[in-house]
Amino acid sequence: MFEFLIKKLKAHPRKIVFTEGTDPRILEASARLLSGTFLTPVLVGNPEEVQKVAEEIGFNIRGAEIIDPETFADMDKMVATMVELRKGKMTEEQCRAALKQGNYFGTMLVKMGYADALLGGATYSTADTVRPALQIIKTKPGSKIVSSCFILVRPSATGDREVLAMGDCAINIKPTEDELVEIALETAATAKVFGIDPKVAFLSYSTMGSGKGEDVDKMRNAFQKAHAAAPELAMEGELQFDAAVSPTVAHTKCPNSTVAGHANTFIFPDINAGNIGYKICQRMGSFDAYGPILQGLNAPINDLSRGCNAQEVYSMAIITAGLCED
Repeated sequence: MFEFLIKKLKAHPRKIVFTEGTDPRILEASARLLSGTFLTPVLVGNPEEVQKVAEEIGFNIRGAEIIDPETFADMDKMVATMVELRKGKMTEEQCRAALKQGNYFGTMLVKMGYADALLGGATYSTADTVRPALQIIKTKPGSKIVSSCFILVRPSATGDREVLAMGDCAINIKPTEDELVEIALETAATAKVFGIDPKVAFLSYSTMGSGKGEDVDKMRNAFQKAHAAAPELAMEGELQFDAAVSPTVAHTKCPNSTVAGHANTFIFPDINAGNIGYKICQRMGSFDAYGPILQGLNAPINDLSRGCNAQEVYSMAIITAGLCED
């Protein structure tokens, strides 16, 4: 998976903003990225402080761009652009104050073309990473919401790697039918970026009408709307998880489905199910989990866990930059 993304980035090198430039995990990942020459880190922070921390912990970040909001030459231009973007919602004074923060400043660097993508959240909350993205980058045409998915990877019995996509496990608490449609279509598109031929299952406690209730109806209706919107995608719903992944169970419960028993892209009814589901795969199924990968924005912006390590930062940087459109 990463070989494919790195090959893509070598053909089209990118710049990625890290909003927490002095964090040791960011610096370690940046040093590793710089040695690969396919992705340039843009570190937000005071250059002297960033260099000092890097030297103290022994990481070579020569080649990285370090940009300080306090001395940024185009700050007046950036403020004016943000005032226009936030017209009627933030004054010039409020914009200038916000741009002293790494999350807002880094997001504006992407908006204004100084960088292609952004990865934050090593010390910021998810909300503090997503909020500037919603206010500044905004959703892309055709998208009404920002959603998320996780990519899960583990070695398979054949020696290849099993790769799955799961959404939405981190952003939308209780999505509506129409929001589930958007989540499904975006998650299928993300899955393709990672080499998955998406077979999408709308998950439920019911399989093809075996159970009753509003939650069942919601997933069935969402599947039907998604199928109407993208009939070329392989989708099925509603499915219990065993029917989605086990050919034996699928043969019994829904023998005429081409997706049941072979699903690799899973749409959960709400954040409770999604968050629990991907963590079970991660902790009990020995999958590596990458995400949350934000979907529906005009530029790739992703959030780190505050408990992340340098390897996770490195991996998520490649994933985030790999989402850039050619």
